[in-house]
Amino acid sequence: MNKLDNSKLIKKLDTLKMLQFISGLPGQCSGAYKTGNSGNVNKPRIKINNIVFAGVGGSGIGADLVRVYLRDELKTPVSICRNYTLPDFVGEDTLLFCSSYSGNTEETLSCFEEGLKKKAFIVILGAGGALKEEALKNNIAHISIPSGYPPRAAIGYMSITILGILVKLGLIKDKENDVKELCEVLSDIRDKEIGLEVPTARNISKQIAIKLHGKYPVIYGTADTTEAVAMRWREQIAENAKTLSSSNIFPEMNHNEIVGWKFPKNMLKDFSVVMLSDKDDHERVKERIRIAGAVIKKSCERVILLKKETGGRLARIYSLLYIGDYVSFYLAMLNNIDPTPVEIIDYLKKELAKI
Repeated sequence: MNKLDNSKLIKKLDTLKMLQFISGLPGQCSGAYKTGNSGNVNKPRIKINNIVFAGVGGSGIGADLVRVYLRDELKTPVSICRNYTLPDFVGEDTLLFCSSYSGNTEETLSCFEEGLKKKAFIVILGAGGALKEEALKNNIAHISIPSGYPPRAAIGYMSITILGILVKLGLIKDKENDVKELCEVLSDIRDKEIGLEVPTARNISKQIAIKLHGKYPVIYGTADTTEAVAMRWREQIAENAKTLSSSNIFPEMNHNEIVGWKFPKNMLKDFSVVMLSDKDDHERVKERIRIAGAVIKKSCERVILLKKETGGRLARIYSLLYIGDYVSFYLAMLNNIDPTPVEIIDYLKKELAKI
């Protein structure tokens, strides 16, 4: 029996139940929207002229997904801050989201303190920790999400909740129907195309994981549609499968990185490429993907083109994300490793705490 079709073996290896978290994403997204839309956030007294999301890891990628999804609707400029300091333009007219699942992320705490001094309109998103304590102390809105998840597995809460908040603040139109469609599409994909019970012969994620196993994965997305998903794939492959990979976007990679697909020749043979695209991609970008794929294929093991057509923009973006989450899990199984523990990150935090 194919290892990825051996549910008993997989459940034995997956001791902390990462698969359970991944399979629960559709329900998580549904609950997340309701959480955001019913949160204790009041409209700011002055007009919001810019939005800044402070967050790293799973919290930061959630903001990127929202930014890409709303690019054709949200009129307010959006920035993502993955650092200790905020952009200088942040002020009273800034909507500052401080997102940290644990509530103890030091970069996000630093941004919160700076945002407080700059008198930004702050909304905190997380499951507790120091940020929640600061919210209570300073009478700032804190949107609480369920605890008990590995931060990267709370992606629905760390992204879809934001949509609910933005709707409540009157910055975007109601997204209830989009989220409902998203949950239905993800459930369908899970049960028919990528879930554990779907055999490898019919399972997109298992097939891709097998093709990436033992190779160096390179994930390409496209600007304004799948760019955040490509980053998510890289992050999940790293944390779940403990495998190094890289990501970039079209058309930017056509102006630099594509030239690098020549040396070192022996190493490039062990590279496998996944290109994530969407029907909303610019027509010229679609041509760039086609031409670049043909060029790259001459140097590497394989090029996998992946696109989902079902549903609206939100459903399509998260469908590709969901496929990637399962790929990272199956790749962990092929690497014979428990996907949940991240000892290196834990070590890094302990060392930083000494300073």
